[in-house]
Amino acid sequence: MNVTPFIDVLLVLLIMFIMVIPIATHSLLIPLPNGEGTEDVLETNVVHIDSSDRLYWNGTQMDRQALLNQLATAAAKENQPLVRFEPDALASYQTSAQTIALIKDAGIEKFAFVGNHKYRNFDTVR
Repeated sequence: MNVTPFIDVLLVLLIMFIMVIPIATHSLLIPLPNGEGTEDVLETNVVHIDSSDRLYWNGTQMDRQALLNQLATAAAKENQPLVRFEPDALASYQTSAQTIALIKDAGIEKFAFVGNHKYRNFDTVR
């Protein structure tokens, strides 16, 4: 008895079965809340650097240590406020980087860059 045609049919069925099986995708199921939620009013604080590299917290000029104290106080709140970082277009990159590190060191988790459209003038040397 010749079983070659039977094996050929089985191989064709196997190949078709492999092609039809959906490929397993890596996914993570996350249960999402149902219903309408209330919009939380988020407190916002502004850290600003002017063109002379002076630091401001909500419009009040202060030194680095006072700013760190304000940031630490904000970070300790249960509902942590949003901190908006608004450097002037002519503020130095060094001061901006140090201020971002200061915000990170204070433990601020809700952080936003504001004013990205104000790019530094590269043709001016400070």
